[in-house]
Amino acid sequence: MRGTDHQQSHMFSYLSPEVRVRKDHPLRAIRTMVDGVLRALSPQFDRMYASEGRPSIAPEKMLRAQLLQMLYSIRSERLLMEEIDYSVLFRWFVGLNLDEEVWDPTVFSKNRDRLLEAEVAKQFLAQVVEQARAKGWTSDEHFTVDGTLLEAWAGVKSFQRKDDKHPPSADDPGNPTVNFHGEKRSNRTRVEDRSRGQDGAQGRGQGGEVELQRQSAGGESQRTDREGDGVGS
Repeated sequence: MRGTDHQQSHMFSYLSPEVRVRKDHPLRAIRTMVDGVLRALSPQFDRMYASEGRPSIAPEKMLRAQLLQMLYSIRSERLLMEEIDYSVLFRWFVGLNLDEEVWDPTVFSKNRDRLLEAEVAKQFLAQVVEQARAKGWTSDEHFTVDGTLLEAWAGVKSFQRKDDKHPPSADDPGNPTVNFHGEKRSNRTRVEDRSRGQDGAQGRGQGGEVELQRQSAGGESQRTDREGDGVGS
């Protein structure tokens, strides 16, 4: 007998997200490790927040959500909130019940910045990576990254002249208008991109894209193209 494609508009469930995640899922071991790190950082969280006022997003939930964004290469916080909203697995990992509302992306970003300013987010990530490495969960043999993220992180404006001939524009200090037309941009004349450490850059035209150059595992210089593939040079 063929089943009926019944469209149910409301659902009442007595199951928690915990029982919907299989026992051998890799995120279970990561969640256990992460919770231990967060308990150790709890005294620092207490010092960051006032004892009175409207409750903020729990820092533990924010850091779990940020870790999910890194693990699954989610390209924006708006998309992260969307995936947490409909994913039972993500809700369980972050610590949200099925009927809890997901945060507004703007509110989430502002609360995240508070953790970054207090350096606690860096401590959290450092301890998670250290423990994961000790358990043998990390590897240096292969690393894959979305090439579109590299282009976004390496905007032309993020490279500053070493002689500081282009002071910040008064129109918008946070995102100043800069005219690089006709100038040769290289690591000799520019301060390297703060968000990419030792990566170099080559620009194409006024307001054009930036291609990153990095060293491969064998020491060979490589360039990342628009599709995210490495191109030897």
